[in-house]
Amino acid sequence: MVSLSIKTDFKDLQKKMKAIPADLQKKVIPAALNKVIAKANTEMVRGITSEFNIKAAEVRENLRVIKARSVGGNWQASLDPNVKARRGRGFNLIRFAEKKVSLAEGRRRKKAGTQNDLRFNIKKGSSSKVIKGAFLGNNGRTVFARTGKERLPIKALTTIDVPQMFNTKRISKRVIDRINAEMVVEFDRAINLQLMKASR
Repeated sequence: MVSLSIKTDFKDLQKKMKAIPADLQKKVIPAALNKVIAKANTEMVRGITSEFNIKAAEVRENLRVIKARSVGGNWQASLDPNVKARRGRGFNLIRFAEKKVSLAEGRRRKKAGTQNDLRFNIKKGSSSKVIKGAFLGNNGRTVFARTGKERLPIKALTTIDVPQMFNTKRISKRVIDRINAEMVVEFDRAINLQLMKASR
C-alpha cells in the first residue's frame, strides 16, 4: 500500500510551536497540516497528469485526503492513492488505447497490414506501442489476450495504476518537495492567524 503522511516532526517547526500557548497549538497544527495535504493532493494530480495519459478527474477519484488527526500524541495528515485500488490489479489497457491517428499514418498501417493492431499510449510524449494478440471484448470496454493457442481461456490486460504512478521517482519527489516547501509557509500563516485572533 502506498500512502503519504505528513507529520509535525520538523525541528524548526517544533521550536516555533513551543513558543505559542498549548491551546493555540491545537488550532494551528491541524489547520496548517490540512492546507499542506491539500496542496500535496493538487501536486500529485498535476504530476501524474503531466506524465501519464490520464485525466485529472480520474486521478482525483483514486485519491483520498485524510485530514489532520492526532495519532499517539503526534499530529499527522495523509494522502492515500489507493481508494479504488484492487489487490494485484491495475488499470485495464483500454484506458490507454490509441484514440486517433493521422490519415497518412492510417494509410501507412493499411499498406503494412497492421491497421487492426491495438496500440496504446500510457505515457505522454511516447510513441504508441503494439501488443500482439490483444483484442477488445466486453462490448469494447476491456482489452483481453489469450493465455495459450486455444480460443479460451483469456485474460484481461492491465497496466500501471494511480498508486504506481505516484510511486515513480519523479512524481513522488515532486510531491514531497512541494510538502517541504509549503510546510513552514502554512505553519507561519496558521500561527500568525491564531495569534491575531487571540489578541482581539
